[in-house]
Amino acid sequence: MFITFEGLDFSGKSTQAKLLHEFLKKKKIRSILLREPGGTTISEKVREIILDREHIEMTPLTEFMLFSASRSQLVSQVIKPHLKKGYVVICDRYYDSSTAYQSYGGEMELKDVLKVNDIATGGLKPDMTIFIDIGPKAAFGRANLRGNAKDRMENKNLTFYNKVYRGFKDIANHNKKRFVVIKGALSIEEIHNTITKTVSRKLNLK
Repeated sequence: MFITFEGLDFSGKSTQAKLLHEFLKKKKIRSILLREPGGTTISEKVREIILDREHIEMTPLTEFMLFSASRSQLVSQVIKPHLKKGYVVICDRYYDSSTAYQSYGGEMELKDVLKVNDIATGGLKPDMTIFIDIGPKAAFGRANLRGNAKDRMENKNLTFYNKVYRGFKDIANHNKKRFVVIKGALSIEEIHNTITKTVSRKLNLK
């Protein structure tokens, strides 16, 4: 089973991906936790380029092609082999992020983004996508409370993130069978409980 987590930066999706991975390990279910961009030696090097705050001149197209290259390597080297071995693969972001960020946010042609997404992944679609639904103002309110240094992607403005958020909502509405939408304003424990119940039903866990 292939499960992806989506949402804005600071939505809490990474925390929830980790918690699900820990839950499955306790249930003795073979699983692997990955992140995008990253997950392989090549993909991690691409990640460094994408997130480097000094690369302010990077265009949306360059950004998208780098994300796609990283994703292609991750799918072929890690995701597909583990799915064949019967693992539950959990990925913190996947191609829906590219659609939301580079098409809706970066204003690239949607049809072009969807075509490259398909090429980069070899047509591999998630079985389930968990979208932590929290808007830009609330998400960045959390970021300010943490006081962490922001990477190049996180430094984009509120107008950009409003477009990205609308993109995620639109993608979820067009993929209702795949998407599980959970309110990000809920507590970490409430979100985790909802996720584990949903995943347990899919995996027929008791």
